[in-house]
Amino acid sequence: MSTVVRIRPVMIEDLPAWEVLYAGYAAFYKVAQTQAMRDTVWSWLMDPQHETKALVAVDANGQLIGLAHYRPFARPLSATTGGFLDDLFVDPEARGSGAADALLEALAQVGRERGWSVIRWITAEDNYRARAVYDRKAERTKWLTYEIKLA
Repeated sequence: MSTVVRIRPVMIEDLPAWEVLYAGYAAFYKVAQTQAMRDTVWSWLMDPQHETKALVAVDANGQLIGLAHYRPFARPLSATTGGFLDDLFVDPEARGSGAADALLEALAQVGRERGWSVIRWITAEDNYRARAVYDRKAERTKWLTYEIKLA
């Protein structure tokens, strides 16, 4: 499946479609997500002072079919700033449309415009479909991810 996909920043009128996509993303990762949680993330995206930003993929009919949430992060060892891709999701009905590739390419352009040294993200080891895209578009690193649960 190939379609015309346009990438743009998220806009206030995207809220209903964004909520559906973001709920789908949470369901994919089996993360319990409440309306209050979505409201918080949306408020970040709409706040020009907040570091978290979003791009959306729009199909030829003007429907949102994908999203990417990203933010800058400091890289002290290299004394640079990088971009971190927190969330990337394409509606299952739109997979194969080129939306994921287009979102990654648009994010790379954002990074170049901002002088970032890298775009980095993590994904689940068993997220095979997404990893096939990532393996085409990026270099898999040698780094393992650890976390300390605080709450």
